[in-house]
Amino acid sequence: MASLRTTVTCTFTFEAAHHLPWHPGRCRAVHGHSYRLDVTVGGPLDERGVVLDFDEVRDVVAREVVGPWDHTDLNEVLDNPTAELVAVRAWELLESAGLPLERLRLWETSRAWVELVAGA
Repeated sequence: MASLRTTVTCTFTFEAAHHLPWHPGRCRAVHGHSYRLDVTVGGPLDERGVVLDFDEVRDVVAREVVGPWDHTDLNEVLDNPTAELVAVRAWELLESAGLPLERLRLWETSRAWVELVAGA
């Protein structure tokens, strides 16, 4: 078991609007997405036998990202809220809050997502 890598993933959803003024197409106009955020943390198992309790992950993500961003205009959060930059900002907030992040995947649509991976 010592050589096994353990990760835990929790999935979240939030609704938000944005626009990309530089975009030549429809994304130039204000529009919304039903975002899905997959947050993966990793590390050794603790004395309880968990990397991090699911509730602990959920509490941090809800407090730092989902709560503040749900039903907002992401242009008020970032000057250029591309999916890539929204994902980077979410990573920064969650890492600052102490989550041992391994991977973060932000789905802008059901067919398009951005993925950030620790150490990559």
